[in-house]
Amino acid sequence: MKKVWLLLLVGAALAAGLFVWRRGAASPSEATRAGGPQAVAVTLATAVARDVPVWLTGIGSVQPASTVTVRPRVSGTLDRVNFTEGQTVEEGAVLAQIDPRPYEAIVEQARAKKLQDEAQLASARLELARVRTLVESNVEGRRLLEQQEATVARLIALVQADEAALQAAQLDLDFTTVRSPVSGRTGFRLVDAGNVVTANQGAGLVVITQMQPITVVFTLPQSHLPALRAAARQPDPLTVEAFGEDNARLATGRLELIDNQIDLATGTLRLKALFANDDLSLWPGQFVTARILVETRHNAIVVPARSVQPGLDGPFVYRLRPDNTVEPRTVKTVFTAGDITVVEGLAAGDRVVLDGHAKLKPGALVVAVE
Repeated sequence: MKKVWLLLLVGAALAAGLFVWRRGAASPSEATRAGGPQAVAVTLATAVARDVPVWLTGIGSVQPASTVTVRPRVSGTLDRVNFTEGQTVEEGAVLAQIDPRPYEAIVEQARAKKLQDEAQLASARLELARVRTLVESNVEGRRLLEQQEATVARLIALVQADEAALQAAQLDLDFTTVRSPVSGRTGFRLVDAGNVVTANQGAGLVVITQMQPITVVFTLPQSHLPALRAAARQPDPLTVEAFGEDNARLATGRLELIDNQIDLATGTLRLKALFANDDLSLWPGQFVTARILVETRHNAIVVPARSVQPGLDGPFVYRLRPDNTVEPRTVKTVFTAGDITVVEGLAAGDRVVLDGHAKLKPGALVVAVE
């Protein structure tokens, strides 16, 4: 009886082992379903429709609206200097004074000469009137009248020359007071008081730089010329922004000039923008990045720039399908500005892969992570 029970137990064990072996040897299709494809972790972004400004960016430098070297217009001893280096001066402000005494003497001489000649002219006119009376009464001849008329004409011309000489002398006297021809900021003082200066001497007295307003001259590739010309036809002036080395915006101004020719050596076009520069954030000679607003695209489809990938058929994005798989969607990149790209080929609300492209292929299952 014990042997029978032992045989039954052995048989049951063999049957159980066979069952387990058959369960472990499942079909390949069942194993694939059990293992399944693993979902790829990605981050997603949503395409949105919004108004996007279109900026063209170039490198340029700050240039003063005008730079003037102030030179004396008459010679003499420089009595005093009325400005300090780095001072802001207004147009017409007195910068220096040249000894006026020699020129005052010349003015007085010219004035006296004019008075003398005017007296002679008055006497000659009286004589002319007397001669005319005699001629009318047939007492004197015609020849005497003509002589006196010539004398009066000569004295008139002489008085006119005296007037011109007086005005020239007065002008030289006025030039002994050196005034600023523009409003701006003074540089280094080039001559000290006490020196003898000459008219139009090369170095001058000081250089004045006009800081307000101020200009920025920058260049753009010639390929941007059609967009610039189209934008320039608008009634409102084009907006230009200037940025410093740390990418901080320094000032906002307006476009003043598009150059009339393209540089053959570089294939670039020069532009000039004008800035009020009220806070003096722009300094002559400073290098800046300038960007000009040429248009605003309304309801443009925008995605993060890094969601657009290069492909054999052109740029593409991985678009999320309702079943959480992705499909490559070819897009046309209109332009990229900073970290966004304006594209054609997507609709507002489409979700695209932002990060995790390396492990993706068409139809891959994805799971979104933060």
